[in-house]
Amino acid sequence: MDILQIVIISIVASVIFIVLKDINPSYAFFIVILVSILIFTSIIHQIRLIFEIIQSLGEQANIPGLYLETILKIIGIAYLAELGASLTQDAGLHSVAKNIELAGKIFILLLAIPIITAVIEAIVSFLPTV
Repeated sequence: MDILQIVIISIVASVIFIVLKDINPSYAFFIVILVSILIFTSIIHQIRLIFEIIQSLGEQANIPGLYLETILKIIGIAYLAELGASLTQDAGLHSVAKNIELAGKIFILLLAIPIITAVIEAIVSFLPTV
């Protein structure tokens, strides 16, 4: 599925949502979830290609697998948190959406600690000893 098809499906779903939200809000929200899942499944292949390219670039640059894996996990958490927050915000649960965003940021920070530590250690190793 290319971007044009995704945009057309999204526009059609938006029109259906607008029509249904006053008649039956449950069905309207179900349309949003269904289209989100459809779009996500249609781009899985592209996401897999991106991960493969990043992994091959990391291998060529001799980046340790731990760092590369951590970066990919961070990217995944960011996208999943954004998707979850958007869906819950569309459902009118703004405080839950904010908590999903906060949880995503905390998990990203937690995963980034080894990378931050390595960067600090590299900086300290370049500093002259007094």
